[in-house]
Amino acid sequence: MTKVVFVSGNFNVLHPGHLRLLRFARDLGDRLIVGVQSDRIAGDAAHIPESLRLESLSTNSYVDECFLVDEPVENVVGRLRPDVVVKGNEHREYPNPEAEVLSSYGGQLVFSSGEATFSSLDLIRRDLEDAGRVVRSLPADYLDRHGIDVAGVRELVDGFGSLSVCVVGDLIVDEYVTCEPLGMSQEDPTIVVTPVDTTTYVGGAGIVAAHAAGLGAGVTCLTVAGEDEAGAFAESQLASLGVDAAFFVDGVRPTPLKQRYRAAGKTLLRVSRLHQAPIEAFVREGIVARFEEIVESCDLLVFSDFNYGCLPQDLVDDLADRARERGVPMVADSQSSSQIGDVARFRGMDLLTPTEHEARVSLRNQQDGLVVLAEKLRITSGARTIIMKMGAEGALLHREDVGADIHTDRIPALNPTPRDVAGAGDSLMISSAMATARGANPWEAGLLGSVAAAIQVDRMGNVPLSSSDLHRELA
Repeated sequence: MTKVVFVSGNFNVLHPGHLRLLRFARDLGDRLIVGVQSDRIAGDAAHIPESLRLESLSTNSYVDECFLVDEPVENVVGRLRPDVVVKGNEHREYPNPEAEVLSSYGGQLVFSSGEATFSSLDLIRRDLEDAGRVVRSLPADYLDRHGIDVAGVRELVDGFGSLSVCVVGDLIVDEYVTCEPLGMSQEDPTIVVTPVDTTTYVGGAGIVAAHAAGLGAGVTCLTVAGEDEAGAFAESQLASLGVDAAFFVDGVRPTPLKQRYRAAGKTLLRVSRLHQAPIEAFVREGIVARFEEIVESCDLLVFSDFNYGCLPQDLVDDLADRARERGVPMVADSQSSSQIGDVARFRGMDLLTPTEHEARVSLRNQQDGLVVLAEKLRITSGARTIIMKMGAEGALLHREDVGADIHTDRIPALNPTPRDVAGAGDSLMISSAMATARGANPWEAGLLGSVAAAIQVDRMGNVPLSSSDLHRELA
């Protein structure tokens, strides 16, 4: 015989206290039914509309059935005749109208033990107070050391709309497959999941270009794609985001596709579908020709290198020479995670933004401290400024000696609780680069880049930045 357990309440926000209560109740029987108080019955205690409260309960794995309660709960108990009614410990000392109904047919009233106290209203108020904010506070000591006026930084952001930016590099399409874990296979030690949702984003040079467009700039993206579904998706997405994308098709190259399989907020597996050989000569020539058409009006050239073959050295040198002749600022990032790159090959850049790992790989240097490492990379590459990305430790900023008192500084990570770190480096690089193109000093550029990274890691997947995002955090 099926043992039925019943729980009722407002359930404004499903907090840990609710989850403990539901788990406790589910363990008492075979079937858990939950009654959600309607807006009329809950009155002022209903802070969230009844439809949303009901929906959140219906997706909970402990709950077998849920419905709205629009009458006294004892009437519901009398009709359902559950074996057990469970209530939180906070109700133990108060009248419980269900008790009399339960005793009439031999049901049981149980108060859950070990219950933590949470206030749904406090949680809602906290969310409203912090709505949209990611950076709780800017680093005051860093601002003081460099005499940074936040109002002046906001003016830099306002000026992004006057920039004409060219982004060249590897296009990537990122696919996030959300899975529900089913358990461990009985045949071999393998985790078994089932996919429940797929979300696709533009990545690589594409998201760098999309960030720049979202921040207000006019943007041209020169990249390589395949004649495939991923390429068509990227072309459509970039057009919708206001990016003038020139896709050069190499018949033997698929559009790089990175798939991330995730469950419970964690990445279980990454699958990359790509071709890493250098692009064909005719593609290189096409990119150079297209850049020559726009270089006269270009305010910033960005190399977004993922080492998938889109930026062979001769192409980098050709584009850099043409930009240098016309005084166009240049910025480069060369990623080395699952692949090997060399950020120092981008010579004469105004800004390089490697990770510590990428800097060490490029210089084959595992022994020096960070400041020495940054200076050696700056000398080897001829860069003016290095922003070394250090993940949860923030970033190290190092500039050429121009007679200033400070050549190196650290800025802490401005979002200590990231949701998805993918794309943080791209957002930091393009925001710092655009600030540099607008005349910002390295310290201002580093601050803007760090704020942009903090925003990006608070999102799942690559979502383009906007100037309003930066203004919100710089308020």
